Amino acid sequence: MIAIPRRITAPGMVLFLLCLMYFITYVDRVNVGTAAPAIRAELGLSNTELGLIFSAFAYPYAVFQIIGGAMADKWGARRTLFICGLIWAASTIATGFVGGVTSLFLARFILGFGEGATFPTATRAMQTWVAKDQRGFAQGITHAFARLGNAVTPPIVVLLMALLGWRESFVILGIGSFAWVVVWYIYYRDDPRDHKAITQADLDRLPARDAKASAKPPVPWRRLVPRMAPVTITYFCYGWSLWLYLNWLPTFFKDGYGLDIKNSALFASGVFFAGVVGDTLGGVISDQILRKTGDLQKARRNVICFGMLGAAACLGGLFFTKELTLIALLLSGGFFFLELVIGPIWSVPMDIAPQYAGTASGLMNFGSAFAAIVSPLTFGLIVDLTGNWVLPFAGSIGLLVLGAGMAFTMHPERPFKEEPSSLPVGVPAE
Repeated sequence: MIAIPRRITAPGMVLFLLCLMYFITYVDRVNVGTAAPAIRAELGLSNTELGLIFSAFAYPYAVFQIIGGAMADKWGARRTLFICGLIWAASTIATGFVGGVTSLFLARFILGFGEGATFPTATRAMQTWVAKDQRGFAQGITHAFARLGNAVTPPIVVLLMALLGWRESFVILGIGSFAWVVVWYIYYRDDPRDHKAITQADLDRLPARDAKASAKPPVPWRRLVPRMAPVTITYFCYGWSLWLYLNWLPTFFKDGYGLDIKNSALFASGVFFAGVVGDTLGGVISDQILRKTGDLQKARRNVICFGMLGAAACLGGLFFTKELTLIALLLSGGFFFLELVIGPIWSVPMDIAPQYAGTASGLMNFGSAFAAIVSPLTFGLIVDLTGNWVLPFAGSIGLLVLGAGMAFTMHPERPFKEEPSSLPVGVPAE
């Protein structure tokens, strides 16, 4: 069990700030999905064009997974997230001032630049500020806040649209992002020892920092990229389904089942709340298995496989019913199982390459980011060609089964070692 501290510790506050960041970034990236019917009506977009708008975010997001992770390893999480936050907040506000499909595409494109480095950078921060046996929980709870952002965004955006308009909703959400950026820069320190509120008891629980870690050696790309490739492919298989949920779910209920925008938002929120539970539970279970067995394969791989196969089974049920309530329950179950994957898989880069945690997690998240490019566009194209709103989930089922198989090739129990030239004589590199 995870002990609940009697006071708010500095590591606890850092984790809370990261939770808020995950919440805000997901609000800012999925708000367009809720506003999509209004945006499409005003700009005259087809489903394929709307899918292109959804994917605009993902092009720079994919690239900056890797670049941003390396930036975090070199510059630290404080400065990297400050710069990223300014960019994503400004682009969210700019979305409220778009005049057509081109400017909307550019606004979402710039948002991808700002948010591309955020999760790898957050992992870099967790590597320093979270104890090893709580990594699954930390990754699970931060992503649970992301899914909470998914869940509350539809009703919040619908309310703001009703009161002010869809353009004004983006401006207000962007201002909230700016507020987080200021608090983060004031409070956070890259080295816990430099924080005024840190105690020796806190430091004793955190990973030791040595001179070699402070020296920030260059990233061994030639060896790290192939080492992380199985993790990247596994995460691509996860990300394909994730981005279908995030971008298309409100429109799925509205156009696929004839609901008005208010009810489609409520149905989408219900599905996303299942992900909040899945994220938290997956991380807790993974950490508990690790404490009991000391086996990283069982703690990470087994939970990931169970989650992916469970999600595939639930999505398969969509092809055997047209009843709306059952469809919503199957989608909720699918999202719950899908999100069990998050805590353990985001711990894997920290297990494999702790000294390059930002870069390694960026390489992993490139898989999901690439899925974010092709998955929403493919969904819209299939719907336009067939008129079938369930058929695109067939690809999700196949990729989830593939991902469960690929999880056996990740091997988090085999730590990535440094270049031979930096190792003591007689110590072999991986």
